[in-house]
Amino acid sequence: MNGPSPDNKHPMQGYPQVCFIKNTVTNPNIIVGDYTYYDDPEDSEDFERNVLYHFPFIGDKLVIGKFCALARGVRFIMNGANHKLSGISTYPFQIFGNGWEKVMPKPGDLPYKGDTIIGNDVWIGYEALIMPGVKIGNGAVISSRSVVTADIPSYMIAGGNPARPIKSRFEPHVVRELEAVAWWDWPIDKISRNLEKIVSADVAALSACQ
Repeated sequence: MNGPSPDNKHPMQGYPQVCFIKNTVTNPNIIVGDYTYYDDPEDSEDFERNVLYHFPFIGDKLVIGKFCALARGVRFIMNGANHKLSGISTYPFQIFGNGWEKVMPKPGDLPYKGDTIIGNDVWIGYEALIMPGVKIGNGAVISSRSVVTADIPSYMIAGGNPARPIKSRFEPHVVRELEAVAWWDWPIDKISRNLEKIVSADVAALSACQ
């Protein structure tokens, strides 16, 4: 057996609150890898409601890797939330038209942080908030109700408001080794054969599987 199908929206029979969300996302600027799930008893298929201010004319992307675990209420603020900061008022007069469009910001006037990128095998806890342009590395853990305003390195546990690194899950040389192994990119039959090593703490044994 090679595990659940990544194309099954609800891979846990009897638990519709768990959804492999790559099968439900329709926005082309949201890219989700295989086996990444969202857990929400209200509507696990409507993950997109948690991606806020994501306007197509801005063009920023939310990229989430494979095998990520997203808890209920995780939200992503995208670049469309930004207001002009260089003037006296931050009020977006232009969006209401009726003559106010004359103060439409010029290209480059609005803060732009780029794409938001979540690595592979990332666990994001209950009601965490991810701000625009943040990069979260492979294997990282974000604690519940954290507000992530800056990049989080791979295999780092982070939390708080704003989120700060708490501790690395592994020594730096081990992190480098795990990034090189990149088990999440293996064929699924190879992952299935080596599950015991993937969930163990024996990095050498996992590396030997390459």
